[in-house]
Amino acid sequence: MVTFRDPGGGEVAVEVLGEGPFTVEGRWGRPLPTGRRELRLTVRHDGPVPAVGTVRVSRSLPAADPWWLIPGLFYGENRPAACERIFPRFEAGADRPEEMVSARWGFRADRAATPAVLAWGDDGGAALLADEESPLGPTGLAFEHDGERATIALLFPYREYPVTYYGSAPPLPARAAEHVWQPGETRVLTAATCGLPADRHAYAPLLREDRELRLPGAPVRPWESVESAADIAADGLYRWHYDPDPGVLLETVGFDREVSGTNGERVDRQAMHVGWVSGIPWAAALLEHGLRTGRAEHVAAAERVIGFVCANLSPSGTFWGTWYRHAGWAQSWTPVKDALHARTLGEATLFLLRALRLRPDPEWAAAARSNLDAVTARQRPDGNLGALHHAVTGEVLSWSGASGLTWVAALAEAGPERYLAAAVRAGEYYTRFVREEFIHGAPEDVDLAPTSEDGYAAVLAYLALHRRTGERRWLDLARRAADWTLTFRYTYNVRFGPRTPLGAYGFATRGADQASPSNQHVHAYGLVCTAELIELSRALGDPYYAERARESLACFRQLLPAADGDVNGYRGMITERYYQTDCFQPKGMYLTLSHAWSAGVLLLACEQVLAASRDARPRALLEREPGGRKLSGDAQPA
Repeated sequence: MVTFRDPGGGEVAVEVLGEGPFTVEGRWGRPLPTGRRELRLTVRHDGPVPAVGTVRVSRSLPAADPWWLIPGLFYGENRPAACERIFPRFEAGADRPEEMVSARWGFRADRAATPAVLAWGDDGGAALLADEESPLGPTGLAFEHDGERATIALLFPYREYPVTYYGSAPPLPARAAEHVWQPGETRVLTAATCGLPADRHAYAPLLREDRELRLPGAPVRPWESVESAADIAADGLYRWHYDPDPGVLLETVGFDREVSGTNGERVDRQAMHVGWVSGIPWAAALLEHGLRTGRAEHVAAAERVIGFVCANLSPSGTFWGTWYRHAGWAQSWTPVKDALHARTLGEATLFLLRALRLRPDPEWAAAARSNLDAVTARQRPDGNLGALHHAVTGEVLSWSGASGLTWVAALAEAGPERYLAAAVRAGEYYTRFVREEFIHGAPEDVDLAPTSEDGYAAVLAYLALHRRTGERRWLDLARRAADWTLTFRYTYNVRFGPRTPLGAYGFATRGADQASPSNQHVHAYGLVCTAELIELSRALGDPYYAERARESLACFRQLLPAADGDVNGYRGMITERYYQTDCFQPKGMYLTLSHAWSAGVLLLACEQVLAASRDARPRALLEREPGGRKLSGDAQPA
């Protein structure tokens, strides 16, 4: 082991794991504004015969209770103990790899949105950063805790341990890349490092600086203009996902329409959520597009979908969770009987309010008000809006996590003061998740895992509160939430094999978001807060957040089928999964299912960008009757 003292403080240890001897020399670069310095390592194999060797670059700090961050991949303990979804979890002193619980973890770097590993301990933190690939092969990111000290490490090439996560509860055996050193072989490796202050949010300036350094090597070349992409996405929603009987946006549709000779019906999901993966949000985007372009069929389809959802409220007064062709309306994706998920209901209500701005309708307004009244009646005194709600009785079945955040945006945008008061109480309650840098619980399918979708919900929530109240504290929380969710956004272009679909098409990952540490594929859901990130930049006088929004929109204007047959699909079919690492599917593949939300969120973002010259701030929608007369106080429409 060779130790190099960081001129900015701390030490970096370098060792070669394997048979030697090896010689290691290092040279420090100049400091950058964050304190980051590059360490350029020259490693030579001095042995007389070939040998397998892995270069390990590490940094340690005192830590009785460490906090970890691998952007997009690992957050603190990563998986709360109560989370039912199984994926890698940190637990001090643990060694239960069969349960994916350990005090030491190693991962391949392409699992991370930025190839970096950070840790905070007793008095501050430290970071190590590298590129996805090195002269020795794919880079690895690792950390471990021995009870007193936290150690972060870069591995050249990677090792995954104690097991490998492939998207399923049963883990795969540990994997490792190998490099065989030839006698006299010399390689130059580059790592970067710095110390960090005690505030966990100190990652934000470091990752922002790191992105700037990576930009020249990570071009993104959209296939279509914004307006053309909007047309393609709208056509996909209408042609493939819309079913007028009874008026739904089918959640998934197979690219291959000849599967088993049934025109794809065996792979099409005959279901619709009211929000999230289908339903009102994407119907609202189709409505806006149809009105802008004069596509009457798109307008009619959107109105039918929204009307169908609004006409079928649950006995508890909220929307249902999901409609199924064979069973009708039912609960959300949760094992808890009769449970409806707060985030899904909140997102449906939020976008119903926005649809009302475009197309006032008394039945829609009544449905929105029923949802808002039902949820505010259940709010705890501390502001918590609940996570799971009983479809019949309205009883709150779970208060865990931050899935109620989307309701904050809906309540703030609704209008009447009683809803704003509820939004403020909820905003104050969920502040703790933002400040602790661990927002979790938003998607129905991963239980209490931290996800990029939690960050989007927080950005929507706190921008809505700032927009409505003008208070600076909400703007600060929106900024912090945006910084957190952008940790999931890829800052570099993953290298794909030339014969894989993503490699052959030259798909650039910069701007795509890791879905979550549990769902390790990149997706486009971050487009849901495109307008909010642009608004945040304007409010702060800082173009950074708008740039990140536009790079995401650029990313997902790739791989768009503009004509039948493109990318092995039909015009407007848009996947939800791009496999940038080995999880669920081999790296370089993409899922050949079109998702309603994938087309919908792209359409939404395109319409928001096209409308950016207008005042995008939502009006107080429920303060007016459909005819436009101002209501007094909290009076209800006749």
